[in-house]
Amino acid sequence: MLVIDGLTCRFGNKTAVSDVNLQIGQGAFIGVIGRSGAGKSTLLRMVNRLQESSAGRILFEDRDVTALKGHELRQWRARAAMVFQQFNLVGRLDVLTNVLMGRLSGMANWRALTKSWSAEDKAIALSALEQFDMANLAAQRADSLSGGQQQRVAIARALVQEPRLILADEPIASLDPRNTKVVMDQLLRINKHFGITVMCNLHSLELARTYCDRLVGMAGGKVVFDGSPSRLTPAVARDLYGLEAGEVMGELADAVPAAGGHAPAALPATAAPQR
Repeated sequence: MLVIDGLTCRFGNKTAVSDVNLQIGQGAFIGVIGRSGAGKSTLLRMVNRLQESSAGRILFEDRDVTALKGHELRQWRARAAMVFQQFNLVGRLDVLTNVLMGRLSGMANWRALTKSWSAEDKAIALSALEQFDMANLAAQRADSLSGGQQQRVAIARALVQEPRLILADEPIASLDPRNTKVVMDQLLRINKHFGITVMCNLHSLELARTYCDRLVGMAGGKVVFDGSPSRLTPAVARDLYGLEAGEVMGELADAVPAAGGHAPAALPATAAPQR
């Protein structure tokens, strides 16, 4: 279980995240929703320890994540894999090498420095790419791919980290509707087939209700809603989005009331992360 206990982040006089308390069970698909600037990205970055907290604790299976340093912190960042809005690939490197970067935390220092990938690491990376229909592009430069393809490579890289938790920060913000569905379907497959917890920042209420089994709504750095998608009423949307509520109210009215029923076919067992 992931426990977020009184987590707060301040930048000078500004409080970006204020006293957030959450308990998240293994295998959940959590949608973090709210307007831009609500604190969603800062929250995920604090869980991964890319951003230090000003107060509070993060516990995972009773281990204090906020106290980790050095090698243990690097291991945690591998177990809590990030997927970013802008993909964070190395454009000049080929697709396979970008995915293999997800294996660095488990390598000996000399192998990491020389990028001497083992046959096992290459097999794991290729297997992950196959699950995203990307193995045929393994030798292409990452910057030659479309946005949707790059995000699938980024998710494959996260998967080979053998994570217990995937933190997806607006992973579909720059994608068209077709690639949005492809990427969200892949995240849901990972969640349902491997039992990996997913926390995904989303702006679209329709996507949040379709894919997530629990929604955490943030406004002004605070959690103002925490519950099932069926409880996300127009009144709650107004609390979350303020002046932007009108833009999302139509989505809310048209959205499918039930969540968690959109699971695509399971991934083959050959792609399962090794633990």
